[in-house]
Amino acid sequence: MDSCVVLILVSSTITLSTAEVRLVGGSRCSGRVEVLHGETWYTVCGADFDQQDAEVVCRELGCGLPVEVLGGAAFGRGEGQVWSEELQCRGNESQIHSCPTSPSLKHNCSHNSDVGLVCADSVRLVDGGSRCAGRVEVLHRGQWGTVCGDNWDMRDAAVVCRELGCGEAVDALSDAHFGPGSGPIWMDDVDCSGSESTLKMCRAGQWGKNTCVHAKDAGVICLGVRLVGGSLCSGRVEVLHGETWYTVCDADFDQQDAEVVCRELGCGLPVEVLGAATFGRGEGQVWSEELQCRGNESQIHSCPTSPSLKHNCSHDSDVGLVCAGNVRLVNSSSRCAGRVEVLHRGQWGTVCGDNWDMRDAAVVCRELGCGEAVEADAHFGSGSGPIWMGDVNCSGSESTLKKCISLGWGKHDCDHANAAGVICSEVRLVGGSHCSGRVEVLHGESWYTVCDAGFDQQDAEVVCRELGCGHSVNESVSAVLGRGEGQMWSAELQCGGNESQISFCPSSFKHICSSDKDTKLTCTDSVRLVDGGSRCSGRVEVLHRGQWGTVCGDNWDMRDAAVVCRELGCGEAVDALSDAHFGPGSGPIWMDDVDCRGSESTLKHCKAGWWGKHNCNHTKDAGVICSEVRLVGGPHLCSGRVEVLHGETWYTLCDADFDQQDAEVVCRELGCGQPVEVLGGAAFGRGEVQVWSEELQCRGNESQIHSCPTSPSLKHNCSHDSHVGLVCKSNKKPRLTGGPHLCSGRVEVLHGESWYTVCDADFDQQDAEVVCRELGCGLPVEVLGGAAFGRGEGQVWSEELQCSGNEYDITLCPTSPSLKHNCSHDSDVGLICSGHTGARLVNGSDSCSGRVELQYLSEWGTVCDVSWDMRAASVLCGQLKCGSAVAVLGSDWFGEGSGRIWADVFDCQGNETHLSQCPISSWSRAACSHKQDAGVICSGSSLALHEGRVRLSGGMECEGQVEVYFRQDWRRVLLDSWSGSVASVVCRQLGCGSVFSFSSSSPSSPEHSHMCLMGFNCSGSEAHLGNCSSAQAVNCSSREQLAITCLAHSSIRLVGSGGDCAGRLEVFHSSSWGTVCGDMWDIKDAQVVCRQLQCGVALSAPVPAQFGPGTGPIWLNEVECEGNETSLWNCRFQTLRENECGHKDDVGVICSEYKEIRLTEGCEGNLEVFYNGTWGNVCANDINEETVSLVCQELNCGRSGSEGQSKARVESAPNWLDNLKCRKHDSTLWQCPSSPWGQNTCDNRKEVAYITCTSDHLPLRLRGGDRSCSGRLEVYLNAEWGSVCDDLWDIRDAQVVCRQLGCGPALNAGGSSVFRAGSGTVWLSRVRCRGNEIHLWDCPHSLKNHTDCSHRQHAGVTCTVGQAENGAAISQLSPSPAVLSIYPVSLLVLGVLLFLALVFLVVLLYQNRVLRREDNVELYDDVISAGENPNITSGVRLVGGSRCSGRVEVLHGESWYTVCDADFDQQDAEVVCRELGVWLPVSASNGCSARISLQLGECKCFMRLRLWTRLFSACRLLADFDQHARTTVVVLCEALGCQAKLLG
Repeated sequence: MDSCVVLILVSSTITLSTAEVRLVGGSRCSGRVEVLHGETWYTVCGADFDQQDAEVVCRELGCGLPVEVLGGAAFGRGEGQVWSEELQCRGNESQIHSCPTSPSLKHNCSHNSDVGLVCADSVRLVDGGSRCAGRVEVLHRGQWGTVCGDNWDMRDAAVVCRELGCGEAVDALSDAHFGPGSGPIWMDDVDCSGSESTLKMCRAGQWGKNTCVHAKDAGVICLGVRLVGGSLCSGRVEVLHGETWYTVCDADFDQQDAEVVCRELGCGLPVEVLGAATFGRGEGQVWSEELQCRGNESQIHSCPTSPSLKHNCSHDSDVGLVCAGNVRLVNSSSRCAGRVEVLHRGQWGTVCGDNWDMRDAAVVCRELGCGEAVEADAHFGSGSGPIWMGDVNCSGSESTLKKCISLGWGKHDCDHANAAGVICSEVRLVGGSHCSGRVEVLHGESWYTVCDAGFDQQDAEVVCRELGCGHSVNESVSAVLGRGEGQMWSAELQCGGNESQISFCPSSFKHICSSDKDTKLTCTDSVRLVDGGSRCSGRVEVLHRGQWGTVCGDNWDMRDAAVVCRELGCGEAVDALSDAHFGPGSGPIWMDDVDCRGSESTLKHCKAGWWGKHNCNHTKDAGVICSEVRLVGGPHLCSGRVEVLHGETWYTLCDADFDQQDAEVVCRELGCGQPVEVLGGAAFGRGEVQVWSEELQCRGNESQIHSCPTSPSLKHNCSHDSHVGLVCKSNKKPRLTGGPHLCSGRVEVLHGESWYTVCDADFDQQDAEVVCRELGCGLPVEVLGGAAFGRGEGQVWSEELQCSGNEYDITLCPTSPSLKHNCSHDSDVGLICSGHTGARLVNGSDSCSGRVELQYLSEWGTVCDVSWDMRAASVLCGQLKCGSAVAVLGSDWFGEGSGRIWADVFDCQGNETHLSQCPISSWSRAACSHKQDAGVICSGSSLALHEGRVRLSGGMECEGQVEVYFRQDWRRVLLDSWSGSVASVVCRQLGCGSVFSFSSSSPSSPEHSHMCLMGFNCSGSEAHLGNCSSAQAVNCSSREQLAITCLAHSSIRLVGSGGDCAGRLEVFHSSSWGTVCGDMWDIKDAQVVCRQLQCGVALSAPVPAQFGPGTGPIWLNEVECEGNETSLWNCRFQTLRENECGHKDDVGVICSEYKEIRLTEGCEGNLEVFYNGTWGNVCANDINEETVSLVCQELNCGRSGSEGQSKARVESAPNWLDNLKCRKHDSTLWQCPSSPWGQNTCDNRKEVAYITCTSDHLPLRLRGGDRSCSGRLEVYLNAEWGSVCDDLWDIRDAQVVCRQLGCGPALNAGGSSVFRAGSGTVWLSRVRCRGNEIHLWDCPHSLKNHTDCSHRQHAGVTCTVGQAENGAAISQLSPSPAVLSIYPVSLLVLGVLLFLALVFLVVLLYQNRVLRREDNVELYDDVISAGENPNITSGVRLVGGSRCSGRVEVLHGESWYTVCDADFDQQDAEVVCRELGVWLPVSASNGCSARISLQLGECKCFMRLRLWTRLFSACRLLADFDQHARTTVVVLCEALGCQAKLLG
């Protein structure tokens, strides 16, 4: 019976290893607990769930500690089964599947007992006085850390406030406004779109990697109060207490409370306090406290409270409040016109008018409840006080001006003479178009309908004029548009007809009029197309201030044309024309530099220069051709019922009047390819419009349907049952842009000639599957909304994909018109596809252990163990439903694989659910063979014995206190039972390489068991500790416990060259990266670095700072390697003392595995690769479109090109690569599969790859700086170099420029203030990079001739590394083509001269060495150290310090003795130092020094002493010397071949 019980328990533990957990019905960190078992989710019985279980669930979900465990189905009753197991977690497990279980005894538990859980959030605000204000801290890997405030803005703050349930964001603060934090700085360069559900979903740098300090910690102030049921500044008062919003009793709320609420909301003063649930009855609880604000508090939580005496207060008494708004228009006679002012921190200030346009004005008008924006260039006088906002850039869809992008509060380059102004209309037309509809006028805060009996032609003219429309066509009673819902205006308009606005018209009292007699008005449009043969094609003209004028065609494009066609009701835009295609116009040129997004409702809402201001003439007038045909009722834009536009009306066509030639013209005009099928019999439904009485007689070669001849149709009896339908072959195709590779980015769809972004609300998982499949990118990993990959340009697609998920491409997916008409680029959908289509573990004992293999399309390949770590392994185990990683194994542990070895490196954090969520880089190390195939053992494998899991505590991945899972608990290990072979197993199991050291650690902390482990016995070859002989548990007592440091190659790195096998050497020490001083650095030290990094052999040890000076600490000095060590840490070195070395001496290394690519003629030519110190060829075999594209992108030569074959430029050059074939998700050439280095089957006389890049981007250069990587930025356009305006220009834009130019990281983004102003055209403006783009043209920008940007506003850049310096760093490795083509005779002569010079130098060096040896023997015969002469045994040693400092001990017999300080003097010290092979004692207390510095009065003599170890070091004097000492110094220097230098 006992054995049966054991079997049941073990089975339970194993099956649970595939479990997952979630919280349902609340938020990410609160809800009903459900666990995944097999394929099914189960709820958990409240009687089987305790505090320890809760801690594990919260930890696994990345939330904080558990706040509350709730029974009784607090988050609702679940569905499906209740789990029959009882969790028995101890509370320290990392995942729920690690917890033991036993059969539950609560067999009758129902969904009424489903357990719920509330965990603390993974973000918090501290030191701000409330949970909704303070310094931002995030929880990562169990530890709280701060967020860097660099570029922290309101969008980032909005995400934090939303995640915390704290209402709207009030302020986004940086520079440690709430005091500096402590611990790690987890996040830097945060860039939220504002729609993310949690801060962790925002774009940011890698966790914990930053160049920030706690003095920049970010902070947030969120609202602790809100107004509901009205607007931002009016509504029912609700206050946040804990996690819950409460309404407030009207009897407990007074004027002082109202002032605080309005102030906290950023609104004006309170206008009215309203009781009796004026804004509706709230839900939930009524607050039981009475506010007792004094009125001067900044936030409601700062107000005192007392228990309310109104115990019977119900929601019928909910208090409401009306505050003045936080934006206003002043200095005019109307509240809907004037200078724009905003309220911030209790003070009104103006808005700078730089780049202020109609989109910005539209937001102001909407916020004020006024009508449409009429004018954005109005001036209402100079303001006073602060200028709060500068460079405002609204999309036009924001609910308040404060949500628009700007430079930040109080940041501007402006003066009050340039204050922004707005004129909003106080009349609107509802239910029709912009220029037709039911007339409504604004009076006070309300809109009123107008009685037709009091409305005449003069009134109509004024309304049309105010709305920017043409003349009135008619005014009549509206039955079609429906009755108005508001009040009927009781006054009669008495306009004279020449007023500019309705508010200027007199009015008089009018008798009551019913809303059955609302006035409908139709005005002519404010845009028209003329001289094009139809109302849907021609020269564009706009109406402004009663006069028609043209539009300049500079930079006129399809987005601009699309707005015109939509405004005119003319279908899709077919062509955007300039250069007066339809003849030059006359009169004013009203608009120039038009820049539409494509989604505006009228051309006047597009961004443009000021009305009538331009540098254009009528020979450039813009034109448009719109389609006059459409397909209706089909699954997508390219199929449906045919309808044609005639005059103002759409007509259907009779199927008997439509043939193949007509179909070809319709498909061509719509950009839909060739016709597939013509369908009669109303195949796409019966239309409701009229049947056209004409018969089309197209020849088939016309570009538009209106170009076809027609004749009267003879089919007079054609009915709606005979409507013709048409199916064209759609040319829709998707792409992903703005991501790190071709398999991730913003979704865009090609339709016709234009790319459209897709609204996130119109895109789901099934659509994602089809897009990833069509692109050859595997499966979808994540669909991201909120413009996660940046805001696109052009139009937002007006169709909604309705894929089922099994289609091969999106042309097969049905579509329907999107209902999200207000979708802007802020909602552009993004998509991450997996790249790899499959993953598996093979050749293990089960599916949860084995060799790692990844599938790309149909091909499987292995992964090299040098690019595989414990975090990536944990993600893979979770992806395979195998629990977590127990061991990472390399060196062919599960046998050698075959086929490809993928070069992908997965830089996982460990909490991802799929490998493709990890950033992917490439390894550029020595060729990896199948002998280095990586393997993994997951916890779900039978190989993963429950006893023997290991972890290192202390926060470091490969360093810390050793803890082993033993008898259902984590236990520390005693130091005295440990051996090197056991340590090697632990480092191998953790995927951390070899052992560096192990030592004692502090005794167990209280949270650890009082029992420790000892007695492990490993051979050193085991996969993990579970395979070693069992340990035994003993009492920890106060015995020393074990800490271990494993040696991962990631403890050193080379930076500054663009590759990881050349650059400035940096080492990771004391939790930070630092450099190495170049003193004594030689080729043997470099060999060890290259070996440790698996970068081949050292080619050279460059001179100091060749890769640029580093920053931060300088960790190591005087490194001495023999050259055969496996790690730099095995060499002798000294930790640097202060002021001994500067960053100008930082050492660099170049290894044979350093690689780069080039095209021999810039952006065209033979593709050559630098490898192993030599330039070589790339064979043309298998090179595909993706390979060509990647080469061109890496060389900043555009995004595409063509490939051919050529002969090698240098006949003797090796053929380095063959069969190079990149995949779509590869982001660098070194990730692409190829044959091993040097193995090829190509003839370099004719089969070398030749690539020609086609650059559609703008060349860049920097001018006016002191070197090639700093200066004023210039771009090349229209055969002219021009500048970039510094509007919105910041360090993120500079980062992209520096990256594109190969100049290292950006130092600053200074412009004309640093470099002299440029001349000529300003081509680019409003550049808005995220900072991770490859090229500047990937960033959103405005590409025009920006005449509004003065030359004092030019953008500039200073990068870290100059190209000259970069070139120097690899000049010895990268000979130019010119050097390789020197005439052979010249080479021969040069070689002879170099040989003679070398012989001469050797002779001189030999003579110098002989002289030195004689001097050294004479001078130092008595100071040879015992350690350097094997025949001498030293009887003294220094302990506890270094070789030259420490406690003095002498050897007597077999024992070492310490020496009493009273018995030891200066003479004794000199003898000890001499015996140890060093020079003079510094002090008897501090030991000896090999450094000497001599001081004579005002003078110092510095020298480098060369003792028998060939160690040079600087000298420093600590005591005055006499004349004899001075003579000694001079002799020493001369003996060393040096000259004593006296410094004043």
